[in-house]
Amino acid sequence: MANEALHARDHVHEHRREVPLAAAEEALLWGRDLWFARGGRTIVEAIDIDIGPRQIVTLIGPNGAGKTTLVRLLLGLARPDRGIVRRRPGLVIGYAPQRFDVDRAIPMTTARFLRLGGAHKDEEIDRTLHEVGAERVRDQQLSVLSGGELQRVILARALLRNSSLLVLDEPVRGVDYAGEAELYALIARLRDTRGLSVLLVSHDLHVVMAKSDRVLCINRHVCCSGMPHAVARNPEYVRLFGPEAARAVAIYHHEHDHRHDLTGAPEAGPRGDDGAGS
Repeated sequence: MANEALHARDHVHEHRREVPLAAAEEALLWGRDLWFARGGRTIVEAIDIDIGPRQIVTLIGPNGAGKTTLVRLLLGLARPDRGIVRRRPGLVIGYAPQRFDVDRAIPMTTARFLRLGGAHKDEEIDRTLHEVGAERVRDQQLSVLSGGELQRVILARALLRNSSLLVLDEPVRGVDYAGEAELYALIARLRDTRGLSVLLVSHDLHVVMAKSDRVLCINRHVCCSGMPHAVARNPEYVRLFGPEAARAVAIYHHEHDHRHDLTGAPEAGPRGDDGAGS
């Protein structure tokens, strides 16, 4: 049994290199052979990842797969136990964390929030809010904004910093299907107009951003990687999202050649049908 587990793990680490990585000198941000453990439990294992100029990379996996930990390693918020992370000199990163709790007891308008940490002029704030489609919430309290409105404001803050890489951890959490598609369309438009790169993290194992250049599915290690598949002509998704919004989303088809046991360790053999175990 132990030999089977070792074989599965070796095979997984070979399979994770299915999609070629960019050369280090081309990437804005890259990590090689990243490992991280806490309390005797491995959370991130032998992961290679990079984000090149004007690329959208989507990172997916089940809850507890190590996605947020990997992001923290890439941003320098945590130190890997093994492996290397490099960021292009002078790289400005706009980070939208998975949780952004607003204290309702503290009065804070959108405009005031956007002025924090920078001497931004009113016209600059107005222009950026218009760019993300959030101009109408300029004078509203942050605490009353919807999930989608708050995400747009956080995007505006990243743009005011002239970020060249956006790292968005679960940006569509708490947003309905229509809002999800709108946010994906907005992120794609910002990439095209501003030349940004994006690392987008999601717990959804199948529905991803259509403009993703590469999708990585992780569960401690990289289980598989590839391109998303368009759904804009699929009648079921057109009914769900609407004809325009359906162009912003895509389906990622997993091609795992292993499964995970109850502890998360890889085993030889095909994954389960729902893909959640890999």
